[in-house]
Parts: sequence; structure tokens; C-alpha cells
Amino acid sequence: MVNENSGKILEKNKSLGWVQEPDAKALMKLQGLDIPDFILTDSFEAADQFLKASKSPVVAKAVSKKILHKTEAQAVVTGISSSEHLKTEMARLQTLDGCEHILVEQMVQGLEIIIGAKNDYQFGPVIVFGIGGTSVEIYNDTAIRMAPLKPGDVYSMVESLTAKEIISGYRGSAGVNMQILTHLMVNFSYLIMAFEKEIESVDLNPVICTRNRCVIADARIILSSFRTAGEVG
Repeated sequence: MVNENSGKILEKNKSLGWVQEPDAKALMKLQGLDIPDFILTDSFEAADQFLKASKSPVVAKAVSKKILHKTEAQAVVTGISSSEHLKTEMARLQTLDGCEHILVEQMVQGLEIIIGAKNDYQFGPVIVFGIGGTSVEIYNDTAIRMAPLKPGDVYSMVESLTAKEIISGYRGSAGVNMQILTHLMVNFSYLIMAFEKEIESVDLNPVICTRNRCVIADARIILSSFRTAGEVG
């Protein structure tokens, strides 16, 4: 099932051609998927209060309609654990091109995986799964299945990876909670099917997985109206 408000989020960002991260995460939350606690603010005082209430370091990101690839634009700062560090980085982020707000969110530790989707010209919506983070392009260890997914598809995708032991657990590590991972991927695939005509591609990278959670730490959605000639930052 897809929440009726999901279409409103896509419509809101249609003229931009892609969905800004706070809206992309709101879309995932409407689908029943796990996202980090966050605050969207221009105020250091509000961000600092969020930091002090957090049980872990936080991540700060610039939210700008002119910055699609935040890492390349140095618009993401991880591991912020002090008020001084937060204040310094917020001030820098606010100088970046088109920065409208700062997204400050809890930093989750765990295994980084990537879950993505794209509209294949031949097969329609397909789901991509693999080891995530910055290493995904180096190892290229991914599995692809047509949407929508069934629970058995998720298990077969994991089994097809060269690094499947990292997900299932090895050398005493607990591995990923497959029930939670399956819930995420199946529901994500239904979202992609529901908006097949509106969405060109989605990257959830990284998704941070532990024995208790699979948290979408970053989400990028490209809409069908997007034109690469006008791609930003």
C-alpha cells in the first residue's frame, strides 16, 4: 500500500526535477520505512538542542535546490559531537550555493548497504541491492530484480552477492536482520511500482543496517521530468 500523501510530495518537487532529501525521507517514512531522527532548521540554537538531546553524534547537511550531489559539493559533515564543531560547520554549510536550510540528523552506526531503483526501458521498474557507501562503485557487488519484490527475492539477492557473508554475519558479527531488510525492500519496491511514471531513479545510499534497524541515511530521487542537461552541483 502507498500513502495518498506520497503523490503530493512528488508533485511539490516536480518543477525541480528531483526530490530534496527532507522530502525524500518523508516519502520513505510514509511508506513505513525507517529514517533517522532529524531537524530541519536555520537556527544553531535549535540544532544544538537537538545535538545535546541525541545519544550519538549527528550529521549536518546543506539543503539546496542547487546541490544534488551533496558529497561532491562538501555539503555533508558526519561525526559532529560538540556544539563548537556544529556551529562551525553550520556556518560553512550556510554559505554554500543556494543553501536554504540545514538538516541535522542522528548518526547511525552499522553496515552500509545500497538500495536503488530505476526504470529500465525494457523491463520497467527494477530494484538494485548491494554493499553500499562510497565503496559501491569500486566493488560493483550488486543484485538486480524486477519490481515488485517478494520476500524470497530479497533472500536470493543477498545470496547472489560475493560479499553475502558480510550481510549474513561472519567472524562473530551479528549480521543484518533479514526480516527488517525484507520489509524495507518489499515496501520500497511497491512505492516504485506505484510511481513508475513519475520516478526515473532512486538511490538509498547508504542504508545503515544493524540487528535492530535498517535506517535510510540518505535518499535521492530523480523524477521523470529531470533533464541531465540541467543537472546541478
